Amino acid sequence: MTLFFDDFTSTTLDRAKWNVRVTLRPFNSEQQAYVDSEETISLVQDGLGDGANGALAIRALYRPGSRSAGGGAFDFISGRIDTREKVEVSCGTISARIKLPTGQGIWPAFWALGAGAWPGVGEIDVMENVGERDWVSVALHGNGYSGETPLVNRRYFPSGDDGTGWHVYSVEWTPAELVFRVDGECAYRVTRVMVEHYGPWAFDGTKYLVLNLALGGTYPFKTNGAREPYFGLPKATVDRIRAGEAVLLVDWVKVEK
Repeated sequence: MTLFFDDFTSTTLDRAKWNVRVTLRPFNSEQQAYVDSEETISLVQDGLGDGANGALAIRALYRPGSRSAGGGAFDFISGRIDTREKVEVSCGTISARIKLPTGQGIWPAFWALGAGAWPGVGEIDVMENVGERDWVSVALHGNGYSGETPLVNRRYFPSGDDGTGWHVYSVEWTPAELVFRVDGECAYRVTRVMVEHYGPWAFDGTKYLVLNLALGGTYPFKTNGAREPYFGLPKATVDRIRAGEAVLLVDWVKVEK
């Protein structure tokens, strides 16, 4: 049974399903400000290829001197949306068909988060990428296994493929385990026993969905080591952002029981 579905075939984001979030204070030393703008969040129909007849586009843009809603100064803007208080789920299969941008330090993510104080509310990272073409990561966070969580794994693409093509990222969530998949193939399986080795199981309550495109920060830095010109963002990636090439595309998002 399908509980939620959005294939982004309209002309504007459906705000009955999605909230657009703005930056009040930065996290993870990220370099972008999230803003509510058609520059950063839009729906597109052209040039998608491979069966996509409409997609959500989240764009990161070089905009020196931008101010966040919280008053901070940033040289980049981007987008983040979620379904909090609109679509919240407990167990089931969460999936999305996504095409990733490339460039070290570009940090797109598709995840689910509980409402309340992090990390006790639980976080399910269905897909994260830091601009490396050959792999994506999945992870769980909760009390005792947050931040540098031990419950994390990389899924490497087979030869001749990478994250810049369309792929379906999903998690099958039950009271006993979470199974992460890429294009239907298991990328990581985490059981309740594995989680409770580190801390309380944080996956009995409801979670809302999140899609965002971050830039730089701690996770990218730990992968690429770049300190200049921005923390976690090397110059080659800044050039790609300035050229308008940092675009996360989402064909559809689905939740099924």
